[in-house]
Amino acid sequence: MSTNTVFTIGRQYGSGGTEIGRRVAKELDIPFYDKELIAISARESGLSESLFSNADEKATSSIFYSLVMGNYPMASGALGVTEMPLNDQLFLIQSKTIKRLAGEGPCVIVGRCADYILRDMENTLNIFIHADLAYRVERAITMYEAPANKAEDICIKTDKQRANFYNYYSDRKWGRCRTYDLSINSAKLGIEGSALQIIHFDEEWQKSKAL
Repeated sequence: MSTNTVFTIGRQYGSGGTEIGRRVAKELDIPFYDKELIAISARESGLSESLFSNADEKATSSIFYSLVMGNYPMASGALGVTEMPLNDQLFLIQSKTIKRLAGEGPCVIVGRCADYILRDMENTLNIFIHADLAYRVERAITMYEAPANKAEDICIKTDKQRANFYNYYSDRKWGRCRTYDLSINSAKLGIEGSALQIIHFDEEWQKSKAL
């Protein structure tokens, strides 16, 4: 199957969102971007890769939100990009990278507010992968080698971090079903089944557009 869709994937920690996204990209033979976005953004901006890694999916102060809402001096040109908090500068750089990659053709992009950044693109399919906590804790232990006595806390804290990042840089709510086109419980379908469901959804979407 060929597609012109840009797939964005939000995910709870331990739900397998990254693996599912990679499987979708492999099946459709399209590029896959997760941590790769860090290296690309660093290379294109000339900044250290460690800066992007340390700020990855982490929000800072409320300055950027005020800026977007037009309540901060930069909205009138009084504040330059380099005067913004570092994490906000990095977010803008990475946003530019995401838009460029999406503009080059179909691909899978995991996390990093990609669905919001690409909200004006018509060919995006926005997906959220979730699962019950017990399933995610087990995967955190077996797949990510999280200590058994800390795995649940890691899942909860990582989800909170991702939610704070998403809610901070967008006007949407992380994990809320109406934010996405498709929400999948990976504990019900598994990694392969979830990937196939996404591909099937895209196939049906392509058919509906052709009518």
